[in-house]
Amino acid sequence: MDRVFGTQPDPDEWLVIVTAVVALLAVVPHRIWRLSRNAVTIAHEGGHGLIALLTGRRLDGIRLHSDTSGLTVSRGRPSGPGMVLTAAAGYTAPPLLGLGGAWLLAADHITLFLWAACALLLAMLIMIRNAYGALTVIVTGAAFVLISWLTSAQVQSAFAYTAVWFLLIGGVRPAFELQRKRLHGHAGDSDADQLGRLTHLPPTVWLLLFHVVSLCSLIGGGRWLLGL
Repeated sequence: MDRVFGTQPDPDEWLVIVTAVVALLAVVPHRIWRLSRNAVTIAHEGGHGLIALLTGRRLDGIRLHSDTSGLTVSRGRPSGPGMVLTAAAGYTAPPLLGLGGAWLLAADHITLFLWAACALLLAMLIMIRNAYGALTVIVTGAAFVLISWLTSAQVQSAFAYTAVWFLLIGGVRPAFELQRKRLHGHAGDSDADQLGRLTHLPPTVWLLLFHVVSLCSLIGGGRWLLGL
């Protein structure tokens, strides 16, 4: 436990920059993004599920699909603050998780970040209701477990910083993808549209919120990781 809650040495500045570049390369090229986006979907649907539970809703299950889409089903009032918060949690979860991870890494809690990620993935696995989703979460969780137990401190730092950079950078792209789909009329049942129906606010207001949260998280988290 001392190791988990203790602090680890700061990585070299060059390593922080290299991990940022690696994360950027996992997000920008379309072919790579088609695969790496699965990790963002895990965070997206996990955000829906977590907030559903925290607001008193009953979480029936989570499904992750091979096209990187997902579905979280919860029961409760069809309207009201709990439903609004649950619907808003998807697109905001990856960047906010990245921001939280950046805060932990800036405080030198690298091992704690890795173990916290393992715990969240295990909790999510319990609620997965399809084979592809279970496989995706198991593979992702196994990577965190193996890195945490079997590698050196420098490898753990590199992995943790890459993961956090990926959440911060990868949390920005989905909002722009959603914006493009809405412009072409292909996202009528998106989270932004559902929130629009729930709150009687234009879906563009919620889309703007997704942009603000993701970009502010990237800026703030990036400054923490770079020690600025």
